[in-house]
Amino acid sequence: MYLRHTVRRKDGKTHKYWQLVRSVRIGKKVRQEVVAQLGELDARGRLRASELARRLGGHAEHQPGLFDPPLEKEVVQVRLNGVKLERVRRFGDIWLGYKLWRMAGLDKFFEVNLPRGDEDVPWATMAEIMTVARLCEPSSELHISEDWLRKTALADMLCVDEGKINDDRLYRGLDKILPLKKALETHLKGLWAGLFGIQYDLLLYDITSTYFEGRMEENAQAKRGHSRDHRSDCKQVCIGLVVTKEGMPLGYEVFPGNLHDSKTVKTAIESIEVSYGKSDRVWIMDRGMVSAGTLSWMREGGRRYVVGLPKSELKKHPDLLAKTEDWTTVREGVKVHYAEEESEGDLIVLCRSEERRLKESAMQTRFGEHIETALKRLQGRCERAAKPVSLAQVQRQIGRILERNQRAARFFQIDCEAAPDQASGISLSWRLDETEQVLQEQSHGCYALRSNVKEWTEAEIWKTYIQLTQVEEAFRVHKSELGIRPVWHQREDRVQSHILVCFLAYVLWKFLEQWQSRAGLGNSPRTILEELGHIYSGDIVLPTTTGEKIQLRSIVTPEKAQKFILQRLGIDVPKRMKIPELLSKCSGDF
Repeated sequence: MYLRHTVRRKDGKTHKYWQLVRSVRIGKKVRQEVVAQLGELDARGRLRASELARRLGGHAEHQPGLFDPPLEKEVVQVRLNGVKLERVRRFGDIWLGYKLWRMAGLDKFFEVNLPRGDEDVPWATMAEIMTVARLCEPSSELHISEDWLRKTALADMLCVDEGKINDDRLYRGLDKILPLKKALETHLKGLWAGLFGIQYDLLLYDITSTYFEGRMEENAQAKRGHSRDHRSDCKQVCIGLVVTKEGMPLGYEVFPGNLHDSKTVKTAIESIEVSYGKSDRVWIMDRGMVSAGTLSWMREGGRRYVVGLPKSELKKHPDLLAKTEDWTTVREGVKVHYAEEESEGDLIVLCRSEERRLKESAMQTRFGEHIETALKRLQGRCERAAKPVSLAQVQRQIGRILERNQRAARFFQIDCEAAPDQASGISLSWRLDETEQVLQEQSHGCYALRSNVKEWTEAEIWKTYIQLTQVEEAFRVHKSELGIRPVWHQREDRVQSHILVCFLAYVLWKFLEQWQSRAGLGNSPRTILEELGHIYSGDIVLPTTTGEKIQLRSIVTPEKAQKFILQRLGIDVPKRMKIPELLSKCSGDF
């Protein structure tokens, strides 16, 4: 295992990014596998990560009772032919999720809000099991109870009988945590500000959808609408998420699947203002959120915003788009230009991205060539036809061609009419609308922004707006890493609870991301979880010559790569765990 670095030059500065790499043999070949992206290594970042771990109780010695102290020196004779290894369980990633839950204060939050009663397993424990499972291996409640839990050491850590965790108890756990949504958002406010110094002066809001499998007859919110998952055949709900500029989640709302994005803004903003107060913050939203009524409501309430505008806004500024000079460069390949003030006094800023221009131009060219090729083939078939062809059939084929290549369809003026003098009875011709094509080429890579923050420059407005990538990344993590889709629950309340568990898992995800980033381990929590997931626990059974049996629940010694990660995080894996004589007598303090 060794360190490898790459060098990048940006804004006139040289940056050296480090990776932890190991060699892996596959058959006769050896390839290099990246264990962790370390970023730019610096001593200050490592000290900050270690201090964070110390403050949050990251060391094993802050977990009394759960792990055994070092064994006293004692000599016994062991029968080697009887030594066995039993109850092998996944430990490393589960243990990290267990620690993140406590470091985020969620153990105390649920213990206070879900006090223990007569139930065999506390509901606070059920909430932790569902969230850690969602973080480490997203799956259904049935899979957790029948397969996942028995393969991990989580039940040992929580000191519960895994046999008592069934799908029915997990479903009832979902019902218990749902009423705590607002209280959880209030808890997060103090968490992010206290640990990471997060400010709430700039909030990002966007919306996505998640689809269902099934008829969803018991869920009034399940509707068919615009699907971001390209599953228009399924019913869905929309989820509006609010995050900080660092991507830390603050709250979310669930809306009917057919509700227009702009109609969700008022509900989401008012919900956040209840928890965080109505202060002088700036809201960042994409163009799908924009409507005249929404912006008017925000201005009347004294709210400030930076929003994207529809593509049609560019048609109002053809002269400015035709110009290539006098644009302000905000970074390599990106330029901005102040356009004008709207009647309401808002600023309009045009932005131009060279990378985006090349992409859109290439796409338009490709789709235009597809239309041209398909029309030539259709024209050739009509000319070669020995008998009359149905005009309606040819028109339908033209419609399908344009539908498959919508990005370039508006540039073609197609004439298809009856021609008695031809054998096919059809005359097909087309031409390009050069005026529309030139206007489109000028707008390639361009988009418009609108803001009522008058003290910001065009560059500052653009830099603020592009932070929407944080909420887009949050949606990607929810869907790709935490398995929020598809939803199999049929009842509306269970769907809401499922989304809440995914939100809780995302809180742990961002917590780990902030932690590893400060430790110089990049910003990929999944890499850390997968690497530590190779650390297992197991029971070592040692039969003695006197007929007694010694059983030790031990944790595998981490390998070099795992030790490196743990060292950078400032934590140590314990060597052993206690084996309770009777699970029902275990303390609930772990």
